[in-house]
Amino acid sequence: MEAAGKRLSARKSFARHWQLYLIVAPPLLFFIIFKYYPMLNAVLAFKDYYVTKGIWGSPWVGFHNFRLFFENPIFGSLVKNTLMLSFYLLLAGFPIPILLALMLNEVRAQKFKRFVQLVTFAPYFISTVVMVSIIMLFLAPRLGFVNVLMNHLGMESVNFLGSPGMFSSIYVWSDIWQTAGYSAVIYLAALSGIDPTLYEAARVDGASRYQKIWNVDLPGILPTISIILILNVGNVMAIGFEKVYLLQNKLNIANSEIIATYVYKIGLLNANYSFATAVGLFNSVINLVLLFTVNALARRFLKSSIW
Repeated sequence: MEAAGKRLSARKSFARHWQLYLIVAPPLLFFIIFKYYPMLNAVLAFKDYYVTKGIWGSPWVGFHNFRLFFENPIFGSLVKNTLMLSFYLLLAGFPIPILLALMLNEVRAQKFKRFVQLVTFAPYFISTVVMVSIIMLFLAPRLGFVNVLMNHLGMESVNFLGSPGMFSSIYVWSDIWQTAGYSAVIYLAALSGIDPTLYEAARVDGASRYQKIWNVDLPGILPTISIILILNVGNVMAIGFEKVYLLQNKLNIANSEIIATYVYKIGLLNANYSFATAVGLFNSVINLVLLFTVNALARRFLKSSIW
């Protein structure tokens, strides 16, 4: 009887709100078809894939592909490069949009504020290929703007993209320049939702501008900061493939080879689909563990989490 009552209630709800269900249907289908259904093919990581036999007809090999990856001499450098590049981007890039949003929130000249927002927001719409081309042109060893300027100042030219030690900084700071303005929009929206009476109370108490930022603005956007931090840490191992691959060359490969580029080369270029799937699955599991860990820490210490 209880189950029948629930089914009847569900039918009534659908009949009453069918427009809302219709709106939800397309994104739900998108996630089912393009996100959840492909997860079934992760079984390829545990098989020796043959094109003629298909995914489900290929023989099982258990954890053989994972052992091959863990015993590969390049395993340590792949994980190290991926983690170093990801955490460098997280540590350097995460605070900058927050600082930018806090500074813009204090600007009273609206024309200047809109101009800064435009200048910082526009690079986000530059495609990855165009961005890499700009970087290569600016940092070219002979005719690049940076080296020409250095030569005029009496310094020798530097092959920036040919130096393994400079690869991480080039990637990270160009990414910050491109995405900081876009990321700051989220924090500006959070700042606009803070109760105005808190600012009035701070003004009555004689709080300075810095005290207002520290005691009103930052606590007000702390839940947003924690959620964005959790999501960023959850994607630590999923650092962007396209930009790294396009900036890669034989001189900087020691520091630029990450798990994503390795999976592409092994899986698509060498057609070793089972091995590449195992490496990608390992990458996803590490991301999942990091996401759960950081979410639990945020829930315990910041009292704010995704779930």
